[in-house]
Amino acid sequence: MSDRGPAEATGWRSPVAQALRGGEEAVANLALAAMVLLPLAEIVVRPVLSGGVPGSISFVQHLTLWVGFLGAALAAREGKLIALATATFIPEGRTRRATAVFAALVGSAVSTILATAAYQLVLFDKEDGTMLAAGVPVWVAQLVLPVAFSVIALRLVWRASPGWVGRALAFSGVLIGLWLGLTEYVLDGVPLWPLITLVLAAAVLGAPIFTILGGAAVLLYMGDGDLPVIVAIETYGLNIQPHLPAIPLFTLAGFILAQGNAAERLLRVFRAGVGWIPGGTAIVCVLLCAFFTVFTGGSGVTILALGGLLFPALLKDGYRDRFSLGLLTASGSLGLLFPPAMPLILYAIVAQVAPDDLFVAGVAPGILLIVLTAAWGVREGLLTGAGRRRFGWPEFRAALWEAKWELSIPFVVLGVLFSGFATLVETAAVTAFYAALIQGVIHRDFTLRRGLREAFTECVVLVGGVLIILGVAVGFTAYLVDAEVPFRLVEWAEANIGSRLMFLLGLNIFLLLVGCVMDIFSAIFVVVPLIVPVAEQFGIHPLHLGIIFIANLELGFLTPPVGLNLFLASYRFDRPLLEVYRASVPLLVILGFGVLVVTYVPWLTLGLLEWLGRI
Repeated sequence: MSDRGPAEATGWRSPVAQALRGGEEAVANLALAAMVLLPLAEIVVRPVLSGGVPGSISFVQHLTLWVGFLGAALAAREGKLIALATATFIPEGRTRRATAVFAALVGSAVSTILATAAYQLVLFDKEDGTMLAAGVPVWVAQLVLPVAFSVIALRLVWRASPGWVGRALAFSGVLIGLWLGLTEYVLDGVPLWPLITLVLAAAVLGAPIFTILGGAAVLLYMGDGDLPVIVAIETYGLNIQPHLPAIPLFTLAGFILAQGNAAERLLRVFRAGVGWIPGGTAIVCVLLCAFFTVFTGGSGVTILALGGLLFPALLKDGYRDRFSLGLLTASGSLGLLFPPAMPLILYAIVAQVAPDDLFVAGVAPGILLIVLTAAWGVREGLLTGAGRRRFGWPEFRAALWEAKWELSIPFVVLGVLFSGFATLVETAAVTAFYAALIQGVIHRDFTLRRGLREAFTECVVLVGGVLIILGVAVGFTAYLVDAEVPFRLVEWAEANIGSRLMFLLGLNIFLLLVGCVMDIFSAIFVVVPLIVPVAEQFGIHPLHLGIIFIANLELGFLTPPVGLNLFLASYRFDRPLLEVYRASVPLLVILGFGVLVVTYVPWLTLGLLEWLGRI
């Protein structure tokens, strides 16, 4: 079934629709461009003008709000809002069409409730008269929330069905959402389990993940006699967190690199350096995937962007098809433990630990997982005699020289960040600017206007799909905290778990299950506040806990039946899902061993920090 409307299906759009489409992208891209330029201006001005650019920090934080929610609206337009992969198991035909309409009905109802809640927030702050900076009222910046949620609701309806009957049924969700959102105390004292069951069912059938968390949050608050505006307040509060702007900026750097020929240059240098080792091409693929995942923050981007380059390279060098498929599926999530990967920044925000300390903590565990994956490639090379390349200094020097700018990026990031010269957000802006300079000016892989426009748009869509989940997830988490769920978990753990080792084993199993059914970003915001108090009772260092958490969820990308990498690899390489499962099992076991080592050997995480005197 096509999920596009008649105009989209035929490729035709009216001039008005094209203008609106272009204008929507332009506003989001301009907001992201301003997020890059303001921190750069801050770095230049701060030594000259005490206090830097007036209002710069506040504007960048609120521009993150705009980038996130305009990006979410764009993701809804393109059908790229993050959803569970379970809907793909529904057979094509009438059943899938019916479930798509039901999922859109519930999704649009939740989105509409969130839109009314956000509108109430705007009214409250307009009456309060709070100013952002330079005479700009806060409510003006907040307007993007009700507008974005409303647009998302309508786009879920539009994409529900190619026919108007299906869309009309889905649109009833908007009407239901308006009634629930605008009628005070309508659910006070009403049993909520039927409504929450409907939300969960819709998510399984394909509704975006944010509707699970957002729907549960607003329903639980409304059932307690509170207004859904509480969720909007929490959503707004998250999106103006001081460190959050670093996420879209680092992600932008990754997309700019992907727009050019950076992957080809890095492939050449890695091949020249390690191609003589048995399994050399496999090692190259592991290193290249890890490098890109660090900056894109999402393993799916790595598989989709590099799969077409690396899979043929492995087959050409004589590697078995199943091995190649499994290696790239697993390698797509490597790199999430290296700075400045998005999950590390998010964990630091939620757990309230220093991001730079968490960056240091992840280095040794990240290297361990890469070495284990590369070792599987070496074994394959020894068993099959897959193609090896004679090492030659001239080729290695030439490859290094050609890729010197890309290879310098990690050193630039870490040097700027740890020098104290710039904040984390300013470092992210420098990284994005440096990537654009390398690809568009030094190498001239693309014209700056075209290449940057495409990179900006892709970045905004990805970041929007993530930040809308995080925004509503923090509202759900706030309800759990208000209901004293963390406190009750601590009591239960003290009464039922006898030792630190048993807690760690249980945590591994729990996080593995979470990682295979929930995306890593929403898992951080929902689960971290629950497990941090429990881990403290067992004397687990918060930085060690963070690396355990992210390593387990990284493994969850690879865990059947619904690990994200499995579905993306099936899509990218056009292979049946069961074939991807079988190809990935050896690496699931190998990386699972690595996660256990990370869990039970705290020195691996904390040793470098102790050596540097940071703990």
